[in-house]
Amino acid sequence: MDTAVSSIGARARTRRAILDAGTAVLAKNPTASLADVAAAAGVGRTTVHRYFSERSDLIAAIGVDVLDKIGAATERARPGDGPALTALERVCQEYFELGESLAIVFDESLAATWNWESWEEETEADRALARLVDRGREEGALDSRLDTDWVIQVVWSLLYVAWQRSRSGDTKHNALSLCLHTLRKSVGAAP
Repeated sequence: MDTAVSSIGARARTRRAILDAGTAVLAKNPTASLADVAAAAGVGRTTVHRYFSERSDLIAAIGVDVLDKIGAATERARPGDGPALTALERVCQEYFELGESLAIVFDESLAATWNWESWEEETEADRALARLVDRGREEGALDSRLDTDWVIQVVWSLLYVAWQRSRSGDTKHNALSLCLHTLRKSVGAAP
């Protein structure tokens, strides 16, 4: 039994290593092959093929993994705690730390191979962010003229710009600071 449990743990670690390597490699080079991912993961190409027979299978698995990471980041941000604008800033900080994972989602060259089915369903993270924005308008912290969908799209757009800025050589700290400053100015209620 210990051997079976150990084997399951080893498979889970290998799968995780492949997903993490795939995320890192594809974020830098969207045309990377499974061989490139295998090299980055420190496993053989046949090992990658045992877990993901096609490149599209790996990309689909990364998509599900990103959704899981967004869910965990949303929970860590505690969107229901404290003033809404402060909570929205925490959400942005947590999402910003997902960097490479979300960079893949925004890469147009991968969009053609991306499996969007799992992204079409509303997740608990989506609902939590929408509730936070609604609460922010009710509190008067967010501009009441901006609807929920607009604010959420602004958040994602700012995060995209911040990730691109940090990937282009700016420090993560400065990119995130600019993102949060712009967020406050763009969706915050006028004093």
